[in-house]
Amino acid sequence: MKTIFETTELGNLRIKNRLVRSATWENMTTPDGHMTEKLYAIYEELARNEVGLIITGYANVVAEERPNPGMMGIYDDSFIDEYRKLTQIVHDHGAKIILQIAYGGTKTTYQLDERIIFAPSDVPERSTGTYGKPMTHEDINYIIRAFAAAGKRAKAAGFDGVEIHGAHTYLINQFLSPYYNRRTDEYGGSLENRMRFLVEIYNEMRKLAGKQYPILVKLTASEFFDGGLTFDDTRKICAELEKIEVDGLEISGNIHGKARSMVGQVFDEYELKKQGYFSEYGKVISREVNIPVITVGGFSSPSHIEAMLNETDIELFGLSRPLLAEPDLFNRWKMGNRKPVKCVRCSRCRTPEGNYCTVFRSS
Repeated sequence: MKTIFETTELGNLRIKNRLVRSATWENMTTPDGHMTEKLYAIYEELARNEVGLIITGYANVVAEERPNPGMMGIYDDSFIDEYRKLTQIVHDHGAKIILQIAYGGTKTTYQLDERIIFAPSDVPERSTGTYGKPMTHEDINYIIRAFAAAGKRAKAAGFDGVEIHGAHTYLINQFLSPYYNRRTDEYGGSLENRMRFLVEIYNEMRKLAGKQYPILVKLTASEFFDGGLTFDDTRKICAELEKIEVDGLEISGNIHGKARSMVGQVFDEYELKKQGYFSEYGKVISREVNIPVITVGGFSSPSHIEAMLNETDIELFGLSRPLLAEPDLFNRWKMGNRKPVKCVRCSRCRTPEGNYCTVFRSS
């Protein structure tokens, strides 16, 4: 019987357990995205409390693009030394750390009048109503190069890998989506064309980071609305990413703030679960591809996670908000106190002073 506290592999990484701190926007950097002592302390606390793998909050790949305040940056070489300090802190406690990188795009209402925001087409983001500038080929090449350079910097800074954020209605997800991508050139239309932007980002990053450097991709299982990306599309995307030798896949969604009301509903023939919202989708993909799959969303019980570990081919399990309430959660479970998480999923952890649990912890 497999357990959550046994070692596992992700690409060429050996991870001490199957528990992941999934990406969390902390809102605690400097205004231009640089590290702060408070942020170093957060990551050290996670690393010393038995988190096997930390995936950072996403870092923006170009300086002019920041969909939320207080987000990490990776848009030039000035970040490398401070991230070397971060990765060393994490490694000193036996944990691994992966830098999540992204271009957010129109899923934002922040500083709209101060910057150009790219999008595949002239279609507003459904939750924000924000329009973007339909990208020219020059714009597309600019962002591809920015992603690739960010991956090279992450490697130089000592990160154990990178995760390309292709989910949650961010720019890459919008290119994949038939709802947001109305292009008529080689980047639109068929699924093969809609995938082209992501594949080219990966290929360019692989050239700069090398064949052995772990590169993961985070995907939306389904967009959960008519006309959007379907789970059938996502399965085909995952199969293609396996062919081009992506090292791992994280299967997520885009139901922030709506999870409780959507649990139990069926989309694309699969049910959103109370624990592991997207686990049914991850279960399918984990059996169709021969690369590690991470799933996230709503986990609260170690017994439930271990049952899923033994009933599926999912390798790793991500938690985010519970670790805001209890940074020592995984250590507590390891020491034998296997009570469920304290987190009540009230979503009050986003505050102007930073993201932290307002119920069980102070800032």
